[in-house]
Amino acid sequence: MSRAFLYARVSTADQTTDNQLLEVKAAGFDIQPQRVMAETVSGSVPACDRPQFQRLLERMESGDVLLVTKLDRLGRNAMDVRSTIELLAVRGIRVRCLALGDVDLTSAAGKMTMQVLVAVAEFERDLLIERTQAGLQRAKAEGRKLGRPVATGTREKVQRLKAERLSQSKVAERLGVHIATVKRHWAEV
Repeated sequence: MSRAFLYARVSTADQTTDNQLLEVKAAGFDIQPQRVMAETVSGSVPACDRPQFQRLLERMESGDVLLVTKLDRLGRNAMDVRSTIELLAVRGIRVRCLALGDVDLTSAAGKMTMQVLVAVAEFERDLLIERTQAGLQRAKAEGRKLGRPVATGTREKVQRLKAERLSQSKVAERLGVHIATVKRHWAEV
């Protein structure tokens, strides 16, 4: 008999996995508390590098089912999500995603769905890069200066406070700027 596990993840400490638990219950799953792995970690961290996901891998066996409410709970990077699902499939663990109509991502239809999602994610990334490059070229053609704005008057203020024998950290505090800004202007004359 297969066991069902839930992997619930949020990115920040001010978020909670409660809604993910409610979604799973509303979908008709009754997962035992010891089979719920919840953690607070960025989706940009590969799933296999997350402590609770590693615990999950240690507990799951062939024939078990891993539930996620949304695909992005496994990760933000499409390639990482795909490799995670492939790792689970090799171990005989099925992965079901509620947001995709409770499709088993290790089945033939699920694999096709994953291929389409990966292709769409790559397409969106490529479009974003193209739009960014086009915007930068347009801004250059219009003669706009790109990059970080120059802090006006900061060098003089840093030099004046340096002459008063304040430390770099005190100068940064007094001017309300980052210490790196002070260090950049410290040796200038």
